[in-house]
Amino acid sequence: MMADPARSLMLAYLLSGELASAGELALAASISPATASAHLSKLLETGLLVCEARGRHRYYRLASQDVGHALEALALVAERSSHQQSWEHPARQRLRYARCCYGHLAGELGVKVLATLHAIDGLKATRAGYDLTAHGSAWLASLGLAPQLPRPGRRFAYPCLDWSERRDHLAGQLADELLRHFMEKGWIRRIEGRALALTPLGVQQLLPILASDQGST
Repeated sequence: MMADPARSLMLAYLLSGELASAGELALAASISPATASAHLSKLLETGLLVCEARGRHRYYRLASQDVGHALEALALVAERSSHQQSWEHPARQRLRYARCCYGHLAGELGVKVLATLHAIDGLKATRAGYDLTAHGSAWLASLGLAPQLPRPGRRFAYPCLDWSERRDHLAGQLADELLRHFMEKGWIRRIEGRALALTPLGVQQLLPILASDQGST
């Protein structure tokens, strides 16, 4: 189901975690609306996508974060022999630096965030992933973020192998809150598709407090 070129492009487009219309997905896959409709029906039937009605319009998203992680894991395997070369392409540089991975921050910048939390002993390992330590809570407070309590049925924080960096970035409820907070503070903005960019304010206020040595993780 994922191997079809058009369907894979549609699924990749939805990795941002945002809703998209059938027309937007058709454009992303460079196919006609009728062909897109047929593909979307198959993706819905297999449980890879869900459809939400908003008034008279219908929008699509990935069925769950598990689907998003599966897509990124397949990409890691597919590029195992050409990884460095493929990510050196100029068209993928912005995506490599910072992108949205189903609601949380991925790429080099996402890896830096997790590296920083490790460097300050901000996380402690649990069976489900991570919990915050007192150091981690204090660091988040210094950023102006008071994370919500873990929600039932949702993992709070856990490592996610990064597609481009092949190192872990942070995933889960906490990671989603962090990305929203960074965007609300004006440190990060969306530029195109999944790609994100550090703003001048982010360069001044966020970048200096992130760990520079990713090898520590």
